Amino acid sequence: MLMEGKMDSPETTSMVVMGLGAIVTGAGRLIGGRLGAGVTGFGLAHVALGLLDMFRPTVRQ
Repeated sequence: MLMEGKMDSPETTSMVVMGLGAIVTGAGRLIGGRLGAGVTGFGLAHVALGLLDMFRPTVRQ
């Protein structure tokens, strides 16, 4: 791995996905209209997937 340590934890990855989803959701709300609704849905999907990924069991090596 290029970066060792805290960046490899599954919780960090989930939080990054959720954070980016929140940013995209906010951008979609600012855009408005049909395109904004699509962008908002895309962002909300990432928030939901990041949340689900946090609770997924992981296999430790």
